[in-house]
Amino acid sequence: MSPPSGGDGVTGQVVDAFADETDDERRRRLRTVVAASLLGTTIEWYDFFLYATAASLVFNTLFFPDTSTFVGTMLSFATFAVGFVVRPIGGVVFGHIGDRIGRKRTLAVTMVLMGVATALMGVLPTAAQVGVLAPILLLCLRILQGFALGGEWAGAVLLAVEHSPKRRRGLFGSIPQVGLALGLALGTGVFALLQVIFDDEQFLAYGWRIAFLVSIVLVAIGFVVRLKVDETPAFQEVDALAQKSSAPLREVVVPPNTRNTVLGLLARWGEGSAFNTWGVFAIAYATTQLDLARVPVLAAVTVAALVMAVLLPVSGLLSDRHGPRRVYLAGMIAYTVAVYPVFVLFGTASLLWFTVGLVVVFGVVHALFYGAQGTLFASLYPTPVRYTGLSVVYQFSGIYASGLTPLILTALIGAGHGTPWIAAGYLVATGLISVVATKLIRPADLHL
Repeated sequence: MSPPSGGDGVTGQVVDAFADETDDERRRRLRTVVAASLLGTTIEWYDFFLYATAASLVFNTLFFPDTSTFVGTMLSFATFAVGFVVRPIGGVVFGHIGDRIGRKRTLAVTMVLMGVATALMGVLPTAAQVGVLAPILLLCLRILQGFALGGEWAGAVLLAVEHSPKRRRGLFGSIPQVGLALGLALGTGVFALLQVIFDDEQFLAYGWRIAFLVSIVLVAIGFVVRLKVDETPAFQEVDALAQKSSAPLREVVVPPNTRNTVLGLLARWGEGSAFNTWGVFAIAYATTQLDLARVPVLAAVTVAALVMAVLLPVSGLLSDRHGPRRVYLAGMIAYTVAVYPVFVLFGTASLLWFTVGLVVVFGVVHALFYGAQGTLFASLYPTPVRYTGLSVVYQFSGIYASGLTPLILTALIGAGHGTPWIAAGYLVATGLISVVATKLIRPADLHL
């Protein structure tokens, strides 16, 4: 068993690594933490979701060309899903490393791996050039992306939360989530811009590659910033008191942590399906089912993601006032109620109403529960196993909650002969599961 973490469970009372710092030094440290967490997650998610956008618009044509549009899209989304399947492996590996050697160094490694995989995608030969080798290489790089991202989210959340002032943990916990929204906005925005600059032929020939090659510059900047941040006080305490867990994965799945792990996995289902519906699947749905133009659709997703980025810190502040569990629960209920009305708006095949629906459900509602998620899940585990615990909850749930969502929705719409109502029912079901699971997380379970 892990020894109980000191004090409130994040910053202990036995060891205070920053007890002697001045107010100016404290503010400088927290600014560096914010920059490292925000910039790092923005770059990592830009890389990861750039693939998602390309899967909807490019890869189905260039890497699976000898298929129908429907089959090509399904195959493209299948390779997208593979990244989520391998993420738990990365989560377990990097979670163990993060709990054993620290958050800072682990995050530096994940960033480099992600950047290399994304940049190599930008120089991949297509199926027209090398045949079946093209999708195989694409799949291998997607696996590397998923492995790297498996250790990213938990580490970025802990970097922020474990450095945060006690009364601002909700706000700091929302910072990595802002990075996700900005990463998605940057990815879709760059793709939209490139399609404005280049005509369709030029874009498919080489224009799309620019978005992937830009990752090299972004990763270099993020890597330097992350090297400047201090290790978290919570991990320094565990290290100083020799309280590291020898088998963090085992401790995450056995009592007393079993209950929180199961509830965390279920509570994440609605969030994961929601993000990949509105941030990924909606692009393919709007361009193939609604016949909306690609650039305006990408612009709509970008706007919704930017609205989310602005509102996520508001969710963090609400979490500091009302508790992250209550905020997450309220947001998940609102999402579950909003699913069918949003698809009704989509059904008008109007770009205006598509944008309005997306901004409401993705920009506003998603921000409410997503901003509270990091702090809520960080509260489920004591410090010695927290990196592994967060990784297990977030990455294992990512298989069914996130990665398979575009594939499932595409299949359900096909089963519904082009209508979205069966697919919408699936999303409502995932939301209800998350509502119940979140409700069952007792306040006494929270260590924050």
